[in-house]
Amino acid sequence: MMKRRRDEQAGGTMRTAVVRHIVGRPTNAEWDEVAVESPLGVWLDGRPYATLMRTPGEDEALLLGFLLAEGVIEGIGDVVSIEASGHPEAQECRVRLRQPGAAPVSVRSTLVSSSCGVCGRTSIVELLDRMEPIAAMRVDPVQLTGWLGVLGAAQQLFPRTGGVHAAALFTRAGGLVDLTEDVGRHNALDKLVGRAMRRGELPLRERVLVMSSRASFDIVQKAALAGLPVVAAMGAASSLAVETARATGIQLCVFLREGGVVEIGSGR
Repeated sequence: MMKRRRDEQAGGTMRTAVVRHIVGRPTNAEWDEVAVESPLGVWLDGRPYATLMRTPGEDEALLLGFLLAEGVIEGIGDVVSIEASGHPEAQECRVRLRQPGAAPVSVRSTLVSSSCGVCGRTSIVELLDRMEPIAAMRVDPVQLTGWLGVLGAAQQLFPRTGGVHAAALFTRAGGLVDLTEDVGRHNALDKLVGRAMRRGELPLRERVLVMSSRASFDIVQKAALAGLPVVAAMGAASSLAVETARATGIQLCVFLREGGVVEIGSGR
């Protein structure tokens, strides 16, 4: 069994024994770092709501962003308190809402893994009903390619583990505003949005979101609810992500590389 120490998990990683097998070289046993993934039980007004699989750290911001995307809250003013309890390997957070009974009657009570989000065509309609219009803003897609070096230099967990996603906010001129990392791409974005919420910056009308992941529906959905007008991703886009970006007016760029980028057409 792998042995873990609390101080080694505090930074979002843990050390584990590995054996490297490289063709043409002797087998080498050594230590390596892996990203921590552990459950976070979410309780709303005394009732279990969901279990999130995430990298520990910034749990309060994660919950704020998650509850905003779930439609449970509209802002930080809807939350009275977030209380954490437990230990690093199994933790719970209990959220008290400003209006008792505001939590959904239909309790999720499901596991939200580090690779999943919500999906479905009906969710686009619900999203449009819930969000404020996004003010149009465009950036030169080629300009985005020059930001990758800044993104890579700011990441702390990925160089050590190779196992986390990054979500970053940039100004339209390319200045890095904030960056978060997590084993789940949507968790990283929830943390980023939650931190912006605590700073009183929502909606993020003058910001550009850059993701190290693919652009799935949940990424574009969360970006839309945060008011982000531009989303750029290093991976591909899904069909629902494209439809959501078109419906909300988000400029969507994918396959972001140092050598180029692909801008998704508006379809209009």
